[in-house]
This record gives sequence, C-alpha cells and structure tokens, in this order.
Amino acid sequence: MCSASEEASLRALENLMTEFFHDCTTNERKREIEELLNNFAQQIGAWRFCLYFLSSTRNDYVMMYSLTVFENLINKMWLGVPSQDKMEIRSCLPKLLLAHHKTLPYFIRNKLCKVIVDIGRQDWPMFYHDFFTNILQLIQSPVTTPLGLIMLKTTSEELACPREDLSVARKEELRKLLLDQVQTVLGLLTGILETVWDKHSVTAATPPPSPTSGESGDLLSNLLQSPSSAKLLNQPIPILDAESEYICSLALECLAHLFSWIPLSASITPSLLTTIFHFARFGCDIRARKMASVNGSSQNCVLGQERGRLGVLAMSCINELMSKNCVPMEFEEYLLRMFQQTFYLLQKITKDNNAHTVKSRLEELDESYIEKFTDFLRLFVSVHLRRIESYSQFPVVEFLTLLFKYTFHQPTHEGYFSCLDIWTLFLDYLTSKIKSRLGDKEAVLNRYEDALVLLLTEVLNRIQFRYNQAQLEELDDETLDDDQTEWQRYLRQSLEVVAKVMELLPTHAFSTLFPVLQDNLEVYLGLQQFIVTSGSGPRLNITAENDCRRLHCSLRDLSSLLQAVGRLAEYFIGDVFAARFSDALTVVERLVKVTLYGSQIKLYNIETAVPSVLKPDLIDVHAQSLAALQAYSHWLAQYCSEAHRQNTQQFVSLISTTMDAVTPLITTKVQDKLLLSACHLLVSLATTVRPVFLISIPAVQKVFNRITDASAQRLVDKAQVLVCRALSNILLLPWPNLPENEQQWPVRSMNHASLISALSRDYRNLKPNAVTPQRKMPLDDTKVIIHQTLSVLEDIVENISGESTKSRQICYQSLQESVQVSLALFPAFIHQSDVTDEMLSFFLTLFRGLRVQMGVPFTEQIIQTFLNMFTREQLAESILHEGSTGCRVVEKFLKILQVVVQEPGQVFKPFLPSIIALCMEQVYPIIAERPSPDVKAELFELLFRTLHHNWRYFFKSTVLASVQRGMAEEQMENQPQFSAIMQAFGQSFLQPDIHLFKQNLFYLETLNTKQKLYHKKIFRSTMLFQFVNVLLQVLVHRSHDLLQEDIGIAVYNMASVDFDGFFTAFLPEFLSSCDGVDANQKNVLGRNFKMDRDLPSFTQNVHRLVNDLRYYRLCNDSLPPGTVKL
Repeated sequence: MCSASEEASLRALENLMTEFFHDCTTNERKREIEELLNNFAQQIGAWRFCLYFLSSTRNDYVMMYSLTVFENLINKMWLGVPSQDKMEIRSCLPKLLLAHHKTLPYFIRNKLCKVIVDIGRQDWPMFYHDFFTNILQLIQSPVTTPLGLIMLKTTSEELACPREDLSVARKEELRKLLLDQVQTVLGLLTGILETVWDKHSVTAATPPPSPTSGESGDLLSNLLQSPSSAKLLNQPIPILDAESEYICSLALECLAHLFSWIPLSASITPSLLTTIFHFARFGCDIRARKMASVNGSSQNCVLGQERGRLGVLAMSCINELMSKNCVPMEFEEYLLRMFQQTFYLLQKITKDNNAHTVKSRLEELDESYIEKFTDFLRLFVSVHLRRIESYSQFPVVEFLTLLFKYTFHQPTHEGYFSCLDIWTLFLDYLTSKIKSRLGDKEAVLNRYEDALVLLLTEVLNRIQFRYNQAQLEELDDETLDDDQTEWQRYLRQSLEVVAKVMELLPTHAFSTLFPVLQDNLEVYLGLQQFIVTSGSGPRLNITAENDCRRLHCSLRDLSSLLQAVGRLAEYFIGDVFAARFSDALTVVERLVKVTLYGSQIKLYNIETAVPSVLKPDLIDVHAQSLAALQAYSHWLAQYCSEAHRQNTQQFVSLISTTMDAVTPLITTKVQDKLLLSACHLLVSLATTVRPVFLISIPAVQKVFNRITDASAQRLVDKAQVLVCRALSNILLLPWPNLPENEQQWPVRSMNHASLISALSRDYRNLKPNAVTPQRKMPLDDTKVIIHQTLSVLEDIVENISGESTKSRQICYQSLQESVQVSLALFPAFIHQSDVTDEMLSFFLTLFRGLRVQMGVPFTEQIIQTFLNMFTREQLAESILHEGSTGCRVVEKFLKILQVVVQEPGQVFKPFLPSIIALCMEQVYPIIAERPSPDVKAELFELLFRTLHHNWRYFFKSTVLASVQRGMAEEQMENQPQFSAIMQAFGQSFLQPDIHLFKQNLFYLETLNTKQKLYHKKIFRSTMLFQFVNVLLQVLVHRSHDLLQEDIGIAVYNMASVDFDGFFTAFLPEFLSSCDGVDANQKNVLGRNFKMDRDLPSFTQNVHRLVNDLRYYRLCNDSLPPGTVKL
C-alpha cells in the first residue's frame, strides 16, 4: 500500500522534472530545482521514496533521478546505512529488475543493473552471497539470458578494475573472487554461442557446390593443418533471428571485456576460440548482406548490418587476446591456431584473381570490421611475428602475399596508411633480425626478396599519377594537419617504406626506381623544344587540354620521384661509398644537370596555358631537384675527401655546375619556395661539403657581391639569413683534410670582417652618442634595422658555436663592434619589449657560443649592465604588463644567467650573490602567487643550475676534512639563501602546473643523485619530512595523477635517508594530522604500511596508504540528516 505522501511526492517530482527539462525554464529556476533534488537525495530515508517512484512511474527522468539517489547511497553512504535497510534494498532492486526488465527503456535497465552491481561490489560475498550465482542463473534461463549477460558485462567492468572508492584489500579480494569464476563463465558463454550457431546451422540451406567452394587449395591446407577445421570454417554462415543476434552480440561483448583483464590460460579453450572465429566470419560474409538487400525489406537490411556487427565484436575479442605480449608456453599452440583461422578469413576477404573484385568486396564490408582486421594484422606483426616465424608449418611468405593483396585493395586512404604502417613494422623486424644474425643475412633476404621487390614496385606505382591518378587527386594538398597536408603525409609514409626496402635490398631498389625517374626526366628535359618567345616573354607552347593534363601528371610524378631519390641518399655513404659509387654518381650528375637546366631556361618564369596548375608544378619540380641534390651533400662531402687525394676534375665540375644552377635563383625575382631551396643547398655546400675552391668560383663571388651591396634589394628574411650563414661558413669553417698552416686564416679573417661590416653597416650607425640617443629616424625604421641585422648575426653565431676555437675567434673579431653597439643600445630600448627580446636572444646566443672569445672583462660588463637594468620595477612591468613578449624578455635574461652560473672556474663566482638575490628577492615574489606558468620554469632552472654547478658555494668540503672526520658534516655557508631556494621548490609543489611540478621534482632528484641533497644535515633536520608531507598530500588530493610513479619514487628516496625516522616519527604524525578519518581507521592505515625498505614494496605501500585514506574519507563523508520535502 502506498501512502498518500509517497503518491504526492511522486506527482511533485514528475512535475519538477518536466519543468526542469522544459525549454522555457530559466537557468535560475533550474538551479533551484537542482538544489531541491540534491537536498532530497541526501536524506537518510530518501531511498524508500525512490523505490516507490521506480515501481510506480513511467517518467524516464524520474526513474533516472531515483537510480542516481541509489547510486549515491551505495557508493558514498553505504557504511552508514542500517543493515536491515541494506537487506531490503538488496532484495527489492533485483526483484524490480526481474519484473520490469522487458518494458524498461534500455538506458534505465542498464543503470539499474549497474546499481545492483555496485551493491555486489560492496557486499559480495559476505552479505550478498548469491550476487554472482543469481547472474549465472539469469544467463542459464533462456527467458533472462540477455539480462544475465548485461549484468555479467557490468560486473566485469565494475569489479575487475574498480575505481578508487574501495580499499586496496577489497580490490584484490574482488579480483580473486572473479578469477575463481572465470572458467564457469567462459564455459557458459561458449555454450551460448555454440548453441545459437548449431541451432541455426542445421536449418541453413546448403548451397550447390560452386567452382570456388573448393577453397582448401595449397595455401589453405598450408595454413590449416587439420582439414577438419577447414571444413568447419567452410560451412555456410547461418541466418540468425533478431533475438539470437542480440544474445550473441551481448555474449561477445562480455568476452571482449573479460579478455581485457584475465590472463591467457587454459580456461580459454580451443572450442571457445573456434566459436569466436565462426562469428568473425559474419564480418566478411557479403552473401548474407546481399541476401538481405535482395529480400528487399528494410528489416533485412538492418539484419545485414547487425550480422556485420557480430563480426566486428568477434574481431574485438580476438584482438584483446592478440594484444597480450606475455604468452604462457601452453597457450602458444592456441595462438598458432588463431593465426591460422584469421588468415583463413584474410584469404576469404582477398580471394579473387581480379583486382577490381577484391577492392569492391572490401568496399562492401563494414568499415569497422576492416579497421579491426587491420588492427589484428598490426598486432600479429608487431607482437607475435618473431614467435610464430620459427614454426615450420607457418607460411610467412604466403601470409605476406595475402597482406599485399589486402593492403593494395584498401577502399580508404586511412586504411591504406594503416597497412603501410604494418609493412613498416615488418621491415623494421627484418632489419633488426638481419643485424642480430648477420651470418644468415643472405638466407633471410632470399626468403623475402620477391615479396619486398613486389612491395617496392607497388608502393612506387601508388605515388605516381601515371598509375593511380583517380586516388591521388582525392588527396588534399591545401589543409595542414600536424604540419603536413594529406598528400605530403601519403608521400612521406610511402617513401619511408621505399627507404626501408632500399636498406635491405639496395641494388634492387635502385634499379627499380632509377628507370622510372629517368622516364619522367626525359619529359621535363624535353620541354625546352616547346618554349617560344612571345611579346610578353617566353611561353610554353603546350595548349591542348589533354597534353596539359598529361604534363601536369608527369611533373607531379617527377616531383615525387625526386623526393624518393633524395630520401635514399643515406644508403650511398659510409662503408658502402666505394661499392655504390657509380650509382650515386649517376644520380648526382642527373640532379646537377636538371637543376642547371631549370635555372638556365628559367622555367619558373615561363607563361603556360594553365598557369594556376602548370606554373606551381614547374616551380615544385625545380625546388625538389635542388632539395634532392642537397640530400646528397654528405655523399659529396665523402667524395670531396676522396677527391682531395686524387684531386679530380670531375668533383670540381660537379660543384661549379651546382653553383651555376644556384646563383641565378638568389634574387628577389624568384618565388620563395624556389629561393629557399636554393639557399638551403648553398648552406649545405658551405657547411657539409666545404670544398677549398668554393670561394674562388665566380658564381659564389657573385653572391658575395650581391649580399654586401647596400643598394641591392634585400631578400626575404629567411633567405637572407640562410645566404649570410652560407657565406660566413665558407670563410669560417676549417677545410677538411688540410693542416692548420694551409687554412689561409689571415685572408679568410679579413674577408669575414668585411662581410660582417657590410651586413651590420646600418646597425652600427644607430650607436647613441654620449649625451642623448640619436633619434634621427622613426622608431619603426630603427626597429626594422635592429631586427634584420640581429637575426642574421645571431644565426651566424649559433652556427659557429660548436666549431673550432679558431673559427669562433675570427667570428668574434668580426662581430666585436656590433656586440658593443648592442650593449650601448640596450638601455635605450629597455621599455620596448619586442626589441629587448631580440637583443637578449642575440646576447644569449653569444654567451652560449662565444663567451670565451668575448673575454672576462667585457662579459662582466654585460652581466652588470643587465643586472642594473632589470630592477624590480622593470621586472614587474615586463612580467605583469607587457604580456607574453615581456615574459619572454625576462625568460631570456634568466637563460643568460643560466649560462653564467654553469661556467666552471672562479671567473663569474663573484656574481652569484647578486644572481641569487635577483631570483629570490626580485623575480620570485612577482611570480610566486601568479597561476600563470610564465617565467617560473626558467627561474627554477636557474636556481637548479646555481645549486648544481656551485655546490661548494653552499657546502664547503675539503678532502682532508672528510678523511679525518669520516662521514662528518661539511661546513654550511650562505644558509639563508639555500633555505630560501628550497622553500621556493617546496611551494612550487603546491601549485597546479603539472609541467613545473615534474621539472622541479626532477631537479631535486638530480641534486640528490649527484650531490646527495637529501643526506645533507640542513635538509635532513629541517626540510626532509616537510617535502615528504607535501608530496603525500599531492598524491592524496590527486591533483597531479599523471606523476604518481615519479612522486612515489621521490618519497622513497627521501624516506630512505632516514627510514627509522620515517616509520617511527613521520608516519604516525602524518596519520594523526589527517582529518576526515577516525582513530581506528588511522591505526589500520598505519598497520597496513609494512616496514619494507626496497623501492617496489615501499612505493606500493605508499599508493596503498593514499588509496585507503581516500576511501575512508569517502566512507566518512555521509552527510548529516535533514528533512527536505518536495
């Protein structure tokens, strides 16, 4: 009998819910309703009302709300619920489910199942002993099988990998309880699937034998040892009714989840695996789909899709098993059987000699099924191939044949990319196998040679419009995604496969690729005969639409093949240089010829019939030929050192001709793409190849004159920087294979000085005089000069920083005046953060690369100037008011100081006090409380480097003292500064920024590894347990969950300095200060923390403590009773 108050409450709740979800309800009113509902849910007896609501309403919102009240009660307040009430809830909810499961909307039914499973999670087996037996009974009774399966899947999800609202002991208990049930459950699921299959197989009509049904050809009998399994798999696929279909899909979903956590073992029987494979066939059974569509009704079409879904689910089960790397010996045979059965499916999918039908068959299959199948193949190659290849009865080469068919008939680009990934994995596997067994190299290669050559040829065909125009035209070459367009990604992935085959079979790969390149080159080199001169300049006289289209395709292909040839450059150098010399020389000569041809007849400026298509094509081919030639710069360098011995004219002519091709392109009249390719090639010649005669080539002289000519128009920034880098490197880098006395340093030094002088002419004229800065020109013009000059000079310094002392000396001599001008200009621009940013970038590069050459007095002057300029007010202005540029300025200043504090020796030690004072008294107070991460990372890196490289500034230690006093403590100096730095590190762990947290934790751990930080007396006595406390609190609050492991290790390293103190003093104190847990729970937490002193056990204890502390707090959080009426 329901009371009038329950009835009234239900009506009130239905009205509230309807109002809440009504379009016209305001947000304000929604908040009021929400608060009312929340307060109602917190009442002690609210569940009784909800039980009545559930059995008496048809309103979905009310049912969902009522179940949420139960969920909250069970997961957060269950400990405080009287046992009589718990019994009532445990008995009523399952009855409710049984009575209404057929009529409830599926989402309400699933939610109710989850609520019952939540009770099991808390109470099974002690107080809810028939929880799991009930599920098994539901599954076994035909009427409730679907319901039982839903309960089983929910149980697997909620109990096998429970969330954190359980104690660790309970989590372990649940897992063990479930593992005890696995065999029974898998037996039941096998039975369900087999029964459905057998029941429908009997009635399936046997089709007449067709010519293709004798599928157990050589390949098949090879793959499947026993003809019986082949026979089994050849049975026609049964037609299932909707109910059976539904039950099977639920059973397969259960299996997929179970397989995700149970270990591979004998419980997974051969008959279960065979049954799963039967269902995997649903995915590749086109006949069933066709029948569904022939029979016409939409019902049948849906059935066809559902059948496809069964295949997808079955493949998910297979992939869960496949992804386990740890395979017990007794399971290996099962695996082999699984592979054989999957390859049977693969053969079924790709079975046809006519390529078109294979592709159309793949197009007809469900896209998700293809994805799952590709996942299977990836797992097979990446995880199991090395295990399986050794089985004599496993035909790897035939498998590759099937994979080849599967790859090159993929209906989508994504599918093709995924298959290329699999080939890349296979090629990596082969390469590493050969490296580890060099003796068998020939045998391994002979086994796979045909497959690899076939793969190479097909991948090359796929990137050419000549063979694959329809597909390639679908690729997007405009939109950038991860810095590359779809077309670029397609090309790059294809070329990676080509390169990996080249590494294994260099001769084959070269002889496959070069003729194809040659064909397209003939077309390109033949264009000259079609150039006619008209009034407006040279024009390409190819106008017929068909000819233009063919030319477009040929140029696109040439561009791709040039990239392919460039990608292979690395396989001609090193040990194989001599053996493959003639092939490489052929390539390089062709490339030099092509680049010169393009520059001489100026194809980039020619008018064409379809300018929007052909002009970009011509520019791209020209740019790619330069880039391909640049890829051979290491080969040219090796040739250079060989040629040095024989002084061959051939090498000189290659370089000179290349320069003749490059120089005409270094002008503002050429498109940026082409200009930059030419500049990069010039840089490589100057930096990597470094021929002695480069500077004397007339074409190079021409570039020098153009760049130093004040009246010449400046190139775009990027190109200007590259050309200046190349010219500087020609003069600064030592020539290979020549003794010091033949390097002609005096002449080169003079030339370099005049080069830099010309490049910095306008900049040096900005120097302010003694009284006031000269402001003859507008600020913007000044800024342009500063930007243009400093970007060039900074790049020159950066590129010389790793070179010999002589090169750096000459570089600094040339730059000296510009550096002094920069220092003099700096104060005048301190309030222009964009200028300061560039100046500090320049100084940072100088400090990193040329600080020795700058000499101590001048370096001191620079540091002092900066320290004086960056007052607290200036720092505050930069950080707080100038946005990201202002912060960048301060960050660069701190980076410069990082270089200073790392300098060995005593030179810069006098600056340490003022650097630490700047950090701790000026920068730190400004940024400490700001949530923004700006400047913090650089500041803490500076503090870390200060400690790391100047440890003795804080801890004086003499060898004699430590010998005399054994392990006695060293003297401590500058203690207040040390303590302040440590406190700043401690504070940083209380802030939400996870990157800063990770960085600072790493710094402390490094200081401990290198300098025994945690062992120092000051750290042990005043800071150690404060840090441990902060780190444990962070774990408890779960604010930096991604770093759990790192934090656990750091806690161990700190505690291990004084385990006794940790166990006897710190831990009890930590627990006693914990709020939200009672004395008894604190004792349990303390008892469960075992006194293990090894890292794995200790960190496990830490995570157990954190988990259980959170769990107890959750249990104790039951809210006080209050009565709220709806």
